[in-house]
Amino acid sequence: MSIMTLLPFIVLIGAMFLMTRSAKKKQQAAVQMRNEMQPGTGVRTIGGMYATVKEIHDDSVLLEVAPGVHALYAKNAIGAVLADEEYNRILDSADPVVPDDASSLTGDIVADATESGDKAGKIDLGKGETPADADADAEKPVAEEAKAAEAAKDAVKADAETAKDDKKAGGADAK
Repeated sequence: MSIMTLLPFIVLIGAMFLMTRSAKKKQQAAVQMRNEMQPGTGVRTIGGMYATVKEIHDDSVLLEVAPGVHALYAKNAIGAVLADEEYNRILDSADPVVPDDASSLTGDIVADATESGDKAGKIDLGKGETPADADADAEKPVAEEAKAAEAAKDAVKADAETAKDDKKAGGADAK
């Protein structure tokens, strides 16, 4: 056999060796990072949750995810141990992503129309109501709920009577 025929196999084996070696180094670094955790350290889990380490056990870690809220995690669920400065920066700059109202979603056109008093940007989806209509509408849901409750009671009674009749007739369920 010639060295030229063996060369592709040698290159393939060498590449596999280098890939497994780098993966093993990364794994050892992660284990070392998790073993160096101390209570009070800020961490990020593999799920992306930031928490503070409270207790460290052999295979698990007790994390404080919010003041007074503790959760028990496997040690290998810790994705990164953060420096104090970085952890505090992340927690202090946590701005709410969702606005309190939908005004930021409507755009500048509606805001401009509202400021100028123009109703072109507004759509009236309700009908004009009188106070008498409002009182009548308020009483409707109460009456409808009472009717629905009465219908449910009647259905339960009918089911019970049907089951009783089946037992008397010697139905399959009675045996």
